[in-house]
Amino acid sequence: MARVCDICKKGVLHGFKVSHSNRKFKRTWAPNIKRVRAIVNGTKKRLNVCTGCLRSGKVQRSV
Repeated sequence: MARVCDICKKGVLHGFKVSHSNRKFKRTWAPNIKRVRAIVNGTKKRLNVCTGCLRSGKVQRSV
């Protein structure tokens, strides 16, 4: 299952790990996604949100 931030749409990035001798290995970088309960339009919903959006206050968490 591809996990993407529901707020900023941040997802998995693909690229190469490059060693000192310039050998290349394929790898992925995954965002730090948390499943949180948040208030959206006055109702509580479960969202997949990256920690960057949580820290910046883009999501109001429900209690």
